[in-house]
Amino acid sequence: MIDLDQWDFDLPDERIARFPTAERADARLLVVREGASEFEDRHVRDLPDLLAPGDLLVGNDTRVMQARLMAHRRHTGGAVEVFLLEPGPGPVEALLRPGRRVREGEVLELDGGGTVRVVERRDERFLVELDADPASVMASQGQIPLPPYLGRDAVPDDKVRYQTTYAGPLGASAAPTAGLHFTPALLARLADRGVGFATVTLHVGLGTFRPPRPEDLAAGRLHEEPFTIPQATVHAIAEARARGGRIIAIGTTTVRALESATPDGERLPAAGSGATTILIAPGYRFKVIDGLITNFHLPRSSLLLLVGALIGRERLFGAYAQALRNGYRYFSYGDAMLLL
Repeated sequence: MIDLDQWDFDLPDERIARFPTAERADARLLVVREGASEFEDRHVRDLPDLLAPGDLLVGNDTRVMQARLMAHRRHTGGAVEVFLLEPGPGPVEALLRPGRRVREGEVLELDGGGTVRVVERRDERFLVELDADPASVMASQGQIPLPPYLGRDAVPDDKVRYQTTYAGPLGASAAPTAGLHFTPALLARLADRGVGFATVTLHVGLGTFRPPRPEDLAAGRLHEEPFTIPQATVHAIAEARARGGRIIAIGTTTVRALESATPDGERLPAAGSGATTILIAPGYRFKVIDGLITNFHLPRSSLLLLVGALIGRERLFGAYAQALRNGYRYFSYGDAMLLL
């Protein structure tokens, strides 16, 4: 059984990045190389110098939904936040805050116009039906759902900066944050260097922010997240392997998708769609990836366990200690690590 107390650390509040860097690729990058005794302090913009021709980067192209909708109850006027968990079409699951007194069949009035009918209560979640396409409603009046630890409301700039520049299919409740550092110009410089780029889609759920429950750790599983592996990405991985290149995931969500889609004993994922509950922790043997670009994660989190599985707990905490000493910024809008 995993002891999360062994994956805890103290983080001064001022090290939490409340806002992104002025330029995406100006984020700092702590480079952790296998076998090297020292860690390198670089920047994300230095990646073309740090990667080799033939390497392949794989990113998660999910698009974050503007999932927070403000509504009120018809009879009392009480405010209710409707947090959509799916893009639709049709009835979708949602969180209602506060939802304790909301009844099945009740119709909520959206502050920006339109209605939300509560179809069914499902434990902590609700099935709701909007009177218009949910994706369109979110686009017109929704707010980007920033992580709670940022301690602030979203501002207009977050609609751009809490989204990767290569975002595609809509469906995430949170950003694949390692990808926030990449720009078209940086990807072009990497291409000129001979470094490839491919994508998968994994729709990040709110469970990414929650410490794993003891029963999930005991069962070796996490919250479920849907993913898709394009055939073109499978080809790109096969070609990179054939030329001796490394497969470097951009973010832990990319790792979850690639590793979940790869049969035991294989090194290539299978193209197609599925859902994963994979828990990657020390002792896990990686099937696809050779390296990882990742942000600095919450203590006691499944993301920390995944990174520890790749480089070991002692080395991970050594890198985090150097990052703290050298002023790195943590979490979604923070700095990053390159693990090779």
